[in-house]
Amino acid sequence: MEQKLTQLKGILAEVSDLQGAASLLSWDQQTYMPPGGAHGRGHQLSTLESLAHLKFTSVEVGKLLDDLEPYAEQLDPDSDDACLIKVTRRQYEKRTRVPAELVAEFAQATTLAHEAWTQARAENDFARFQPHLEKIFGLRRRYADLFAPYDHVYDPLLDDYEPGMKTADVKAIFAALRPQQVALVKAIADRPEIDASFLHQDYADAGQWGFGVEVITRFGYDWKRGRQDKSPHPFTQHFGIDDVRITTRVLPDFLNPALFGTLHEAGHAMYNQGVDHALDRTLIDHGASLAVHESQSRLWENLVGRSLPFWRYFYPRLQGYFPEQLGNVDLEDFYRGINCVKPSLIRVEADEATYNMHVMLRLEIEIGLIEGSLPVKDLPEIWNARMQEFLGITPPNDAQGVLQDIHWSMGLIGYFSTYSLGNLISVQLWERLLADIPDLTDQVSHGEFTALLGWLREKIHRHGAKFEPQDLVQRVTGSKIDPAPYMRYLMKKYGEIYSL
Repeated sequence: MEQKLTQLKGILAEVSDLQGAASLLSWDQQTYMPPGGAHGRGHQLSTLESLAHLKFTSVEVGKLLDDLEPYAEQLDPDSDDACLIKVTRRQYEKRTRVPAELVAEFAQATTLAHEAWTQARAENDFARFQPHLEKIFGLRRRYADLFAPYDHVYDPLLDDYEPGMKTADVKAIFAALRPQQVALVKAIADRPEIDASFLHQDYADAGQWGFGVEVITRFGYDWKRGRQDKSPHPFTQHFGIDDVRITTRVLPDFLNPALFGTLHEAGHAMYNQGVDHALDRTLIDHGASLAVHESQSRLWENLVGRSLPFWRYFYPRLQGYFPEQLGNVDLEDFYRGINCVKPSLIRVEADEATYNMHVMLRLEIEIGLIEGSLPVKDLPEIWNARMQEFLGITPPNDAQGVLQDIHWSMGLIGYFSTYSLGNLISVQLWERLLADIPDLTDQVSHGEFTALLGWLREKIHRHGAKFEPQDLVQRVTGSKIDPAPYMRYLMKKYGEIYSL
């Protein structure tokens, strides 16, 4: 059986290499590729994705899995090999339902859609993007129907990013969360508004970039196995455990996007860099799910990066970069400013109290689009109406509204709820962290993150995708995904900031 396992790992390594090459082309498209390269890049990605799909869904892989499953039953169920066989079987059964032609068509469509989205957002022209989005949702519906019967047409798409979770599960979590967040935001709205105008000044690109690099280096981001570039929408790209790259977005007149975007993406990247090398070039050499991944980025961005202890150490450093802008702003005012609650147009710039409302809005729209109850052509009007309903504001244009997110152009349908689920997991992990490392707050206030990163490496990172997300969260925290710790955190934090 060892020989058969070696054969399986060899095939998976080749599949991983093909997918890594495709990811590199995708990263290049979003960073350095000239716009004219989109059609050619679409063909290249289509070829690579098709080859990877065909190799993985081959009869040979199915036969190896059949032979190895009795062997896996004799292993420790938590062992690398047992988990690899289990996850590979699950993925094999999903992917063998999908024809290679659909994989190729989807890769080509999303490549062209990404370029159309980039231009449409720059020109505030939804009509340019509309036919591409209609094609993507049509392809995703075809994909979902391959897994019928299902409880909900959205289930197969959600399962791609959050294995084992159903649409009904997410709706139940959000139904419990939304009224509490609405009540909190309303209570804050009755308090005096916090002055955060100092965040909207002339902040030189070099200073924003330099400070972000300094912080994430201190966090533990490994520059020998990563790099940072600029892109219209920040993202992390994983080509393997030893090559995990991030991007950020720098605005000349607003400090928050580059600052917190850099911290956020570094959280994703450090997760990937922390996976056990024994899992490299397999189906489990990445995060357990998008929600668990998001828990890492939001933990570093918010629970660390928006905390008062963090700024006790780093605020003098930031003032050194921007003495004219921040020299007369004291620490408490800065802390309150970066945490002020105000409904905003852009999800990635939203405060913690309103952020989940952006996600819930997107989830509702996505489900309507995949069901067919909402037509793509009406999306700008639908978006604006939902923004008014959820946040009490209306975008002045589509660039700041329906076109703001990159995800739909990349075909990432089923993805958005993982952002909020990640928020919930991040606080569950934080509560456990504080119990296991009682002086963690003091360490953060001295710019020390070794123990924090080490705990995450041991409890989360090293396991890669060996365990399903709900299982992993329960192993570490004692319960499945639960909104209660998150609401305790928000109520305490904003209760103090706004004297509620």
